[in-house]
Amino acid sequence: MESLVVWFTQTLGAYISRELVIFIISMIPILELRGGLIAASLLQVPITAAVPICIVGNVIPVPFILLFIRRIFKLLRNVPLIGAVIQKLEKRAMGKSDSIRKYEFWGLVLFVGIPLPGTGAWTGSLIAALLEVDFKKAVLAVLLGIAMATIIMSIVSYGLLGALVH
Repeated sequence: MESLVVWFTQTLGAYISRELVIFIISMIPILELRGGLIAASLLQVPITAAVPICIVGNVIPVPFILLFIRRIFKLLRNVPLIGAVIQKLEKRAMGKSDSIRKYEFWGLVLFVGIPLPGTGAWTGSLIAALLEVDFKKAVLAVLLGIAMATIIMSIVSYGLLGALVH
């Protein structure tokens, strides 16, 4: 992921502001808030500016995924080539859904909040939509997960743990 963040940072950074770079990275699936905070650290954006930008960038896609992804997948499922990609995405997402299915709200919070490969707001929202989790409950769980991921990734990206120890 770091090499992807570096590529986006260097490529976009030549044309737009540092803040817009981290905002865009925070909206991209896979990179999300985690990638945005890493990029912010690399671009030396102060944490006080980076955190709200990354959170907003990461939150924006969530309601759209929760509300529309099932309909979009249904429309695209029968389109040649795209249908196979949709089935693969659904299968991959549902393969990670055990904790969400079992613990629903808190499972979704932890899934979004613990920064591991394949987790985050995008995948968590996709799984919640596919499992037909109540919209309000899913939004709240994803927001809590984003808050959790923000704390963890701020510590990792900005080395706050080291600053607290010394």
